[in-house]
Amino acid sequence: MKIIICGAGQVGWQIARHLSGERNDITIVDTDAELIRRATDMLDVQGVSGFASHPHVLARAGAADCDLLIAATHSDEVNIVACEVANSVFQVPRKIARLRAASYLDPGYAGMYGTTNLPIDVVISPEREVARAAMQRLQAPATFDVESFMKGKVLMLGLALDADCPILNASLRQLDDMFIRNMAVVVGIRRGGRLFAPEADDKLYQGDEIYVICPIDEVDRTLERFGKPTARPKRVIIVGAGNVGLSVAQAIEKKLPGLNAKLIERDRRQAEAAADGLERVVVLQGDGMSAELLVEAGVARADAVLMLTQDDKTNLLGAVRARQLGAGMVVSLLNDPTLIPLRGPLGIDAYVDPRAATVSTILRHIRHGRIRDLYSIGDAEAELIEAQVLPSSAFAGRLISELDLPAGAMIGAVQKGEQLVKPVPALRLDAGDIVLIFALNDDVGVIDGMLQVGIDYF
Repeated sequence: MKIIICGAGQVGWQIARHLSGERNDITIVDTDAELIRRATDMLDVQGVSGFASHPHVLARAGAADCDLLIAATHSDEVNIVACEVANSVFQVPRKIARLRAASYLDPGYAGMYGTTNLPIDVVISPEREVARAAMQRLQAPATFDVESFMKGKVLMLGLALDADCPILNASLRQLDDMFIRNMAVVVGIRRGGRLFAPEADDKLYQGDEIYVICPIDEVDRTLERFGKPTARPKRVIIVGAGNVGLSVAQAIEKKLPGLNAKLIERDRRQAEAAADGLERVVVLQGDGMSAELLVEAGVARADAVLMLTQDDKTNLLGAVRARQLGAGMVVSLLNDPTLIPLRGPLGIDAYVDPRAATVSTILRHIRHGRIRDLYSIGDAEAELIEAQVLPSSAFAGRLISELDLPAGAMIGAVQKGEQLVKPVPALRLDAGDIVLIFALNDDVGVIDGMLQVGIDYF
């Protein structure tokens, strides 16, 4: 597939990083020549320097025979015009645009996108994706990462193993012996900065960060087995009333009506606008880094504090201060992936990564068809892929033990019809089954090939 990615920032870079190793022809367009040079030096991609909305720039990027254009620059308007030019001048068949402004995302104006109006096939909103991720953190507060699959029937839980975890030094094989009807599957372990797919005899140690797949109705039981609390937060403080913070506050009002929430915003006009748009959430105007204001907002009684400003350092330091003042759980929004490793040493419980959320959503739309859902883990270290087993694919009609999975991949859940079943070695996979697969980044291409049907199917 020939793909043009407009924007060589964090999102564009990560999309190119994912797709360039999968036999795709990738060209990145950006006005920053240094970002283009970095991309072409480190990735198997081509680069063009210039404005992505200019026809001659897209022509140099190969838009005349392009299959897909992804507009992910920092400007909504450039993204819109790039899609318009790609459609009207070069007849590019599929266009994806990242749009941030709330007005472009208003459901009342959804009709302006389409072949007869603005030719954008898929609109991606980073703010909405981040708000969704933040809401999931509130619903599973003991996790540092969480994502739902199989239409909400299955969750991926990211858990940090502390000294009080009751099953330290036990092997994964022993876990099945210890717990009757255990549906949870540990699909990934990060130890000493390295993420790997474990084997049955691998043990769990203090300091490990693990990724666990479990049915939604077994989440509390799974958390208890790993020594994690199951209580949901009742009092929440949100710092930052930008697009993300406001979206989270609005989602709380709609989906968690029993939650007591306060929203702190430094800018007076923005705080007043937020207060006008919210009904139950209390809006306080002031500096979310101020210890006095946090105390006034009741931080010592807060079950969770979400630092959702546009400044990563403010989010990190604000979370540390909130924790020192007695907050139960602290979550930071982090745009810079190089800051994510600081989460543990600073005592921050969880983070929300806009880049990962956006990249996962874009990849989900690119790998349509057999791929039903997708989530990018960490700094593009691995993917969780939800896919349907197609006839004549390498999965159909075979036992899990017979699959020639790469060392960095394993199956975390299987759905047969409406029933979830544990992916034990003796389980036979049939056409139509839904599988959830963990795969390290280097093995994603192998898994993608195994999911495709053989030539004899056609």
